[in-house]
Amino acid sequence: MLINRRQFLSISGTTALMAACSPQALTAQSLVQRPQQNVSATLKAMQHLAQQRNRLLGYPINMTTPPEAFFAWRNELAAAGFNQFSFNNVGNPYDHSHIPFNCHPFEKELIDRFGTVYGFGLDNIWGFLTNSGTDSNMHGLYMGRTILKSRTGVIPKIYFTHEAHYSIQILRDLLHLDWVVVGTRPDGSMDTNDLERKLNANPNHPALVVATIGTTFRGAVDPIDAIQAKLKGRTAYLHLDAALFGGYLPHTSFARDLMHSVVDPIYKVKLPRYDSIAVSCHKFFGFPSPAGLFITTRTNFESFRVQFSEIHDPEYIQQVPGTITCSRDAIKPAEFYFFSSESAFARQAVDAKAMLDNTGYLLKEMNNHYGFLRPVRANDRSNTVYFITPNKTVVDHYALATMHLDIDGVRTPCAHIVVMPHAKKEILDQFLTDLRKT
Repeated sequence: MLINRRQFLSISGTTALMAACSPQALTAQSLVQRPQQNVSATLKAMQHLAQQRNRLLGYPINMTTPPEAFFAWRNELAAAGFNQFSFNNVGNPYDHSHIPFNCHPFEKELIDRFGTVYGFGLDNIWGFLTNSGTDSNMHGLYMGRTILKSRTGVIPKIYFTHEAHYSIQILRDLLHLDWVVVGTRPDGSMDTNDLERKLNANPNHPALVVATIGTTFRGAVDPIDAIQAKLKGRTAYLHLDAALFGGYLPHTSFARDLMHSVVDPIYKVKLPRYDSIAVSCHKFFGFPSPAGLFITTRTNFESFRVQFSEIHDPEYIQQVPGTITCSRDAIKPAEFYFFSSESAFARQAVDAKAMLDNTGYLLKEMNNHYGFLRPVRANDRSNTVYFITPNKTVVDHYALATMHLDIDGVRTPCAHIVVMPHAKKEILDQFLTDLRKT
């Protein structure tokens, strides 16, 4: 038997649902009826966290408060309208924007400045400020996949190790790329002989290789030049994940590790060592919110843009943006511009030296007093010391990251300390004292 709409509503309860969801009903039963959280208690708890920030030793986050000049710069930006109404960095910072409310000039200049720090030629730089290090890696992988497929007609396979950041595994799945797991050397860096074996086993696929400069847990450094030697004569794209180390290595004697180009000793021409690089802003630099640098060559970008234009209709914003994200944060590039000045670079050099010195100090003291924890520093570029996991009280008090590692063939629970600029000697001494108490 057929029923009419009124009968259906009466038996389904929809009438009551519609009445409850009407605009009048929603206004009448607004959230005012719910008790508001205790704002003062929440703020007090946040202040308590601020007092404990120097105890964060397990993760690569610089908990140092930026200098007063940074907050003065924020005020200058506010006076110009930033954070007073909507700004949007949609599009390519190196191209004219039809939407004028952006900070593209700041974004372009900071990418140029950091690009030259990493040895890119000033006339061959492209990039932008991303939402995070993972966002930077995503763009590098997407660009690499797009360029390689356009050259060969074949989707590349992606090569990286288990020591790489877990975001690479997520992005591999997101981009539907077959992962070829490359083995590692004892220090956790990529085994290039195994890379060669894996490349030879997949001769019909281009290679998208991710090298990690400062692996997440051990702080190992994948050998760029040795990787590039294995890629010679192959269709390949090499992306560097230098989330943490990319911030401080340029200010040390190891700056060459991240140089984009080297000069051929015979032909005296510049040869690229990698295709793109991702660096986090909130790790070494101490930027107050997650953000990342993505830098590549303009040559790579133009190859990518040709393919990208085929899937993107530029009419709406009157350009092919070249970025995966459409609307982009304009506040972060304007604020992070502060960290690209000469005075900022000078501060970064001081922080970099202190970090590496303090890492050496921590390793020495742990070996002298806690050798049974078997502390290890993967290399002299690293600000990470890992060791057998101590008492849970210490792990929790200092928010130590923990993982199981293979030590002498035995899967062993380990923890690590990442010596960031806020982890000064007195903090490390307190950690060492607390180890003694447990």
